[in-house]
Amino acid sequence: LDIVALTDRVRSPAAGAVVTFSGTTRNSFEGKTVLSLEYEAYTAMAEKELRRVCEQVREKWADIIHLAIEHKTGSCPIGDTSVIIAVSSPHRASALEAAKFA
Repeated sequence: LDIVALTDRVRSPAAGAVVTFSGTTRNSFEGKTVLSLEYEAYTAMAEKELRRVCEQVREKWADIIHLAIEHKTGSCPIGDTSVIIAVSSPHRASALEAAKFA
């Protein structure tokens, strides 16, 4: 996953805010040690679900200019990024709220 490339995809001259979120693999979960994560997905279903999330974001925050979400599949060792969300809007409040929702 490339946060710079995803951020560039959502940039717009009309955007006063570009917000990104990177989810990373941490070394513990509910008090248990985690060595790595393994993500599997049925691509068609995963893409449909991500589109649904994007549609929900656009319904809740009409001023969102662009929104992009990428999720890794396969092995994800500790510290690696597993998901990136990038949102642009005219103002930061909408972009921050939309990124948190997504």
